[in-house]
Amino acid sequence: MSADRISEYLAQFAQARNQMTEQLRRVVVGQNDVIEQILAAVFTRGHCLLVGVPGLAKTLLVSSIAQILDVSFKRVQFTPDLMPSDITGTMVLDENDQGRREFRFVRGPIFANVVLADEINRTPPKTQAALLQAMQEREVTVGQDTHKLPEPFFVIATQNPIEQEGTYPLPEAQLDRFMFNVRVDYPTLDEEKRIIGMTAKDETAELTKVLTGKAIVNLQKLVRGVPVGDFVTEYVVKLVRATRPKDPTAPEFVKRMVDYGAGVRAGQYLVRAGQAFAAMDGRFTVAIDDIKKAAIPVMRHRISANFQAQAEGKTSDDIIEELLRVIGEPEPPKYVGGGKKKI
Repeated sequence: MSADRISEYLAQFAQARNQMTEQLRRVVVGQNDVIEQILAAVFTRGHCLLVGVPGLAKTLLVSSIAQILDVSFKRVQFTPDLMPSDITGTMVLDENDQGRREFRFVRGPIFANVVLADEINRTPPKTQAALLQAMQEREVTVGQDTHKLPEPFFVIATQNPIEQEGTYPLPEAQLDRFMFNVRVDYPTLDEEKRIIGMTAKDETAELTKVLTGKAIVNLQKLVRGVPVGDFVTEYVVKLVRATRPKDPTAPEFVKRMVDYGAGVRAGQYLVRAGQAFAAMDGRFTVAIDDIKKAAIPVMRHRISANFQAQAEGKTSDDIIEELLRVIGEPEPPKYVGGGKKKI
């Protein structure tokens, strides 16, 4: 594919992203970083965990994204009595046209393009684990049969960080399946005024569909084709390995305040996020700044800060920010002779 054709596709991609953002702005005030991270996950086949106190429009944002995409959407309210079969589906005994009884699989809400797992930490680990195979393999096994999930497929889960009564913390293995851990914060003063004003007028905005499921799959392929330079890969590897307290390259503050660091999947997601951020801006290559933008939401749930960090008032976000300051950026390669030969 020629460079001109790729540039044309990237320009169309950036335009589609702007149209999606414009539609979301009609119902969601602020939350620019949150929207950008969710869209990046959508375009890289990733999943998102939205963490924020009640009333910050987490559910509204996800349902609005489903409205502007021509895809199927299911919302599952996670409760303590929810069973795995309530998500994946179950076998029922049915009678066919010949009067013979046979088992038939009834699909659960997981068989949708966009699945909202609302308050995912309110259900026991047994039910939480029902999402593991779906999120990683994009398929569901019931009995002896394995059923493929539709494409595109992504899970967006919400979680309340302040209420711990009657909740079940997500296992580390499941947290690792989420590409981004997105913190949804309070709006600014002006944003809150606009929100209250919209509520007082009881306005309901009509959203326009921007992309079909097939278009999303094609854009996902385009994102995976965005080149990642060796110097960017080198920076990603240095950053991820520096989070591991037993690694020789780890800074002293990491060895002191971290129990365990990020795994290989963190580096993979950093690269994918960098590709998405570059493509959404209409750029053909991934920059170091794209990796830095993705570092905190990708790694905050993959680093375990210990009691020493808590005693010093440090969180995993603080540790990642300090790493971004101390990890040196590699020099990008210089080219001569029409940009094909390295110096």
